[in-house]
Amino acid sequence: MYLASEMTTLAGLIPDAKPTEITGLHGPVAKLFGWGLWLLVLAGAGGTAFGVYKLAISDKSRHGGGSEPFKWMGAGVAAILLAGSLITILNGIAG
Repeated sequence: MYLASEMTTLAGLIPDAKPTEITGLHGPVAKLFGWGLWLLVLAGAGGTAFGVYKLAISDKSRHGGGSEPFKWMGAGVAAILLAGSLITILNGIAG
């Protein structure tokens, strides 16, 4: 339970993140689920940025293995889209 309380205090660093409570789900579970989605958006943004960074510094020769930055960027964009759609769906259900 210590990790869960630490996650909620660290989630306070996110500006203007106000997760919506889901009807029928109250208490710490609802808070952790809401903050988890916002943290997933931030993780996706970080993954995309890391992919752009790796693309900028990668070896551009034929044998450089240039697909890794695109894996990072694709996974980051997928995480942003997943969390964004879940936030939209949950806000539609709750509101």
